[in-house]
Amino acid sequence: MSKSNKLVIGILAHVDAGKTTLSEAFLYKNNVIRNAGRVDKGNTYMDSDEMERRRGITIFSNEARFTRSIGDSERTYILLDTPGHTDFSPEMERTLNVLDYAILVISAPDGVTGQVRLLWKLIRHYKIPTFIFVNKMDQEGTDSVSSLENIKQELGPECIDFSEDVFSDKIQEELAVCDDSLLTGYLDGTAITEENIRRLILNAKAFPVLFGSALKMEGVDSLLEALDRWAVEKQYGPDFGCRIYKITHDSSGMRLTWIKLTGGRLKAKSVIEELTDENGKPEKADQLRIYFADKFTSVPEIFPGDIAAVTGLTSTHAGQGLGFEKSREESLLQPIMTARLILPANEDPFRAYRSLLTLAEEEPSLNILYDEETKELTAQVMGVVQKEILQELIFKRFNLKVGFGATRIIYKETIAAAVEGVGHFEPLRHYAEVHLLLEPAERGSGLTFTSSCSTDILALNWQRLILTHLEERRHRGVLTGSEITDMKISIITGRAHEKHTEGGDFRQATYRAVRQGLMMAESILLEPYLDFSLDVPSENLGRVLNDLDRMGASFLPPDIEGETAFINGSAPAASLSDYPEKLAELSKGQGHITCSLKGYERCHNPDEVIASFNYDPELDMRNPSSSVFCSHGSGTIIPWYEVRDYMQVESPLKSSENGPAMPAVKRPAPRTMNVSEEELIAIFERTYGPIKNRSDNNKPRRTYNFSPPAKKPHKGKPRPEKEYLLVDGYNIIYSWEDLKKLSEDDIKAGRDKLMDILSNYAGISKERIILVFDAYKVPGGTERIYKYHNIDVVFTAEAQTADLYIERTAHELQKNYGVTVATSDAVEQVIIYGSGALRLSARDLLERVINTEQEIRNEYLENQRSDKNYMGDAIPGEVWDELTGE
Repeated sequence: MSKSNKLVIGILAHVDAGKTTLSEAFLYKNNVIRNAGRVDKGNTYMDSDEMERRRGITIFSNEARFTRSIGDSERTYILLDTPGHTDFSPEMERTLNVLDYAILVISAPDGVTGQVRLLWKLIRHYKIPTFIFVNKMDQEGTDSVSSLENIKQELGPECIDFSEDVFSDKIQEELAVCDDSLLTGYLDGTAITEENIRRLILNAKAFPVLFGSALKMEGVDSLLEALDRWAVEKQYGPDFGCRIYKITHDSSGMRLTWIKLTGGRLKAKSVIEELTDENGKPEKADQLRIYFADKFTSVPEIFPGDIAAVTGLTSTHAGQGLGFEKSREESLLQPIMTARLILPANEDPFRAYRSLLTLAEEEPSLNILYDEETKELTAQVMGVVQKEILQELIFKRFNLKVGFGATRIIYKETIAAAVEGVGHFEPLRHYAEVHLLLEPAERGSGLTFTSSCSTDILALNWQRLILTHLEERRHRGVLTGSEITDMKISIITGRAHEKHTEGGDFRQATYRAVRQGLMMAESILLEPYLDFSLDVPSENLGRVLNDLDRMGASFLPPDIEGETAFINGSAPAASLSDYPEKLAELSKGQGHITCSLKGYERCHNPDEVIASFNYDPELDMRNPSSSVFCSHGSGTIIPWYEVRDYMQVESPLKSSENGPAMPAVKRPAPRTMNVSEEELIAIFERTYGPIKNRSDNNKPRRTYNFSPPAKKPHKGKPRPEKEYLLVDGYNIIYSWEDLKKLSEDDIKAGRDKLMDILSNYAGISKERIILVFDAYKVPGGTERIYKYHNIDVVFTAEAQTADLYIERTAHELQKNYGVTVATSDAVEQVIIYGSGALRLSARDLLERVINTEQEIRNEYLENQRSDKNYMGDAIPGEVWDELTGE
């Protein structure tokens, strides 16, 4: 173990509490800057971005350093200045993961606000040792006694005044109460020592409170001396470990991964084996940067306890842990609103989406989504100020002017009781079965994934793959299609096939098991609630109480001081969204309300909300609850309410006396679920309406010869003379056994063979063939289209799948031409109908190709025979038989 001489401290505060001013004072007092900047003058060292200086708020967390002498040694403080505005709280929360100590700044005139309560909740959740600095004590009407009383009442008695002598009887008693063992010793006459106090602070059991004015440099020295005296430097081990707390891009577009090293050493150019690029190669930490606000110095090596920005890493994300550190994916603070991005009329939404993904790397809570069907972009946002900042950032970085549509509350779903979810995926030559136990968890806990399955039943590599598939996506609930939360999902059993199981099989089985369990369970709709503090003239109190009752709020009895009434409580965010404006109007500007996120609770009007979504889980083709079984050589879909009868692995819950009681199956009206063209049509029409330009399904199969085929009758509008055949390349390759085997050794050989086959086929077919291959994982890849003999070959761009390209192209082409799509992707087959195109399975395409080759061969032999004159051709058959003896 080695001791670090570095401490990472973060300054937290509600907006306008003086957080950045305190940071400037720290740097000035320690000779880092010559003059302390002021927020109102836009010249602070820490708020280096132009938007921050213009608006007077911290938007991005920034770093600075200063060194202080402590006895015979020196200590380096790494100062992280975090955003104070509620709209940028997720950025602040990510920073908490790397702090050794925090300084919570409270404005004396404002006292403990809703935002301070939220910060305190985070401090206690992450168990961060914290010093409290009560700022703006120079303002009239403030005093330390009333401020301390307010803090103790709102945050707890463990907040102790360290401006007094800590060895006085009063402070010794307050410190003793913070720990049971110390209290026992204290009652027996043992004094609280300096080392005891350091441990209390380090273990977040006691929180020193100091007072001052950062603007006037009052109390700043006392706060710094308290840090020197009471903060403890950490011990670190030799094994490598680091936490990633944010991703940014520098002015040249270079991707920066911000880490705190928590063990071992990291040198520039080091290979990090657990990180791999798109080609599966280990990634390298090219450059190690130490930042001072917006400037940096490159260093050859960093040591435990240090903060650095690393270049060269492309697969990292905020919250990730490397080495012995575990990832911390779930955040307490999440956006509660979603809004549609309004793009310029001539802007391609998919191109804009690819650009905005860079921004989503830096702020994961944005969760920018692209809807392939509606071609709309949505983002999750915290509030109005964040939307304004996003508009500026998007224009500045991508030269793209965007607007935001009306915001909508983000709902979530959970379950009321434990349930087993089962999923089976077994098309021909594929196999996977998964059994999951879904259990409700504590509110605000998010999703946790684990396994209780023995490796004797299911190999460890398959279990890890299932856990990966559980973590890799946001699973949708069955009430409104909203994201699920507050559950523990465990693997309880499963099965793989020695020969036929592939990784993608467990992805399908896992997704279906989650969905099937949700269909079985009693689901609960959750909505975000806000804590509020409200003050209003007493004459308006009756009206306000009626409003709160109507909104479904819960609140304490009002406190009335003079002519003002104060109310604290919580209410649904949907109800409070526009109430600040209404409150100001009814109180003629004298009423005020401050809100902070409390968390998600049961929706107060679930029936109304569910009806407004009009979501049918059985028609959500991208989130199926059914399972696929192999029957007579082809895949058969078994609906969720029958699937348990077909499972091939017995549930361990059946034989467990202590297992949870499984809910009865809520069997809907029976319906046919075979994978047939008629069923696909029915599913589509229920979802999207009547099919356009659909030709006669009963027409005979087209035969191919050298003369033009006879025209086939069509219902309604005839199909156009010119027809296109769109082929999903990799889907066909892995559906045709010969090509699949060829591709196992050389994927290029498989592609080339398919191109040759389709080129031959195009020679006799009247369809123009477009062959599409996925290249969406190729970083920086652009769309490529080229001619191969008589067919068009397309490699899609980065982040664009073949499915998406085919859907878009089919939609455009069907307006003027006949379109057929060759794929065996069931979801894509359904979507194809929406474009008015025809579906051709991989098997049917192979049949066409074989028939075409046979027709060519027969036609050739027929022509060869007709080109020659044989004597026997002119002799009657009976005469020929006599001559030949036949």
